[in-house]
Amino acid sequence: MSNKLITLAKDAMKRAYAPYSNFKVGAALLTKTGKVFTGSNVENASYGLTCCAERIAIFKAVSEGEKEFDTLVVVGDTEDPISPCGACRQVMAEFGDFKVILVGKNGAVKETTVGELLPDYFKKEHLNK
Repeated sequence: MSNKLITLAKDAMKRAYAPYSNFKVGAALLTKTGKVFTGSNVENASYGLTCCAERIAIFKAVSEGEKEFDTLVVVGDTEDPISPCGACRQVMAEFGDFKVILVGKNGAVKETTVGELLPDYFKKEHLNK
């Protein structure tokens, strides 16, 4: 399944909207129910409004009722395996400690987990109600 997810993430990367940075990223997210959701980064002239591929894939899954994830593949236009930004890591952590496969354009792969990427993330238990 990992090779299929990598291929889907690479295909998503081709659809990225990155006219300002020309830095394209694609993601493919496998849910526990076996569904796959893809995402690509979408830039905006107001840079703060840009959304990363990882978050788009997760938001698509959640908007379709999926909240339990198995594996997220992220492919970037980097030589070495790409590393998700802090915002993406926090969004990933909201949905548990699942497998993450990071891929560079040269084919290098790094397998990790959400917990390894963001060990002390902000949790719902931290909120005072």
